[in-house]
Amino acid sequence: MANNSRIHVLTPDDLPLMRKLLRTFGEAFGDLDTYTARYAGDDYLKDLLARDYFVALVAMHGDEVAGGIAAYELKKFEQARSEFYIYDLAVAAQHRRQGIATALIERLQQIAAERGAYVIFVQADTGPEDAAAIALYDKLGQRESVLHFDIPVK
Repeated sequence: MANNSRIHVLTPDDLPLMRKLLRTFGEAFGDLDTYTARYAGDDYLKDLLARDYFVALVAMHGDEVAGGIAAYELKKFEQARSEFYIYDLAVAAQHRRQGIATALIERLQQIAAERGAYVIFVQADTGPEDAAAIALYDKLGQRESVLHFDIPVK
């Protein structure tokens, strides 16, 4: 990872960084509207950041958010264990190819191990826009072929 970058675990006191992370996600995914048009309120975000099932990490390059990860810990029912789901992971365009995404995942691996989780999983699209993500995940984990379905709420 870039020498002057560091990984920071967000807490309820880090609302400005959380908002910067949301902007980073929106810019990286080409979807600013989803991530910035209607920010969740401060109370909502503070509550989320205080929850033990949600983990948000940022890679800081000076005062700038160079990248980040948002993950959820899912408690299992069949055994007393949990797994982590990487919901979003992005690195700002000007900070890519510096090991930031790998460093973010490695920090999440530490957190997951501390909490007794047995696996971290992530989904990637199969299109060319996700080729870099797929290469990263291939380097760090084992690929499985699965289908993903979105089922609307009634």
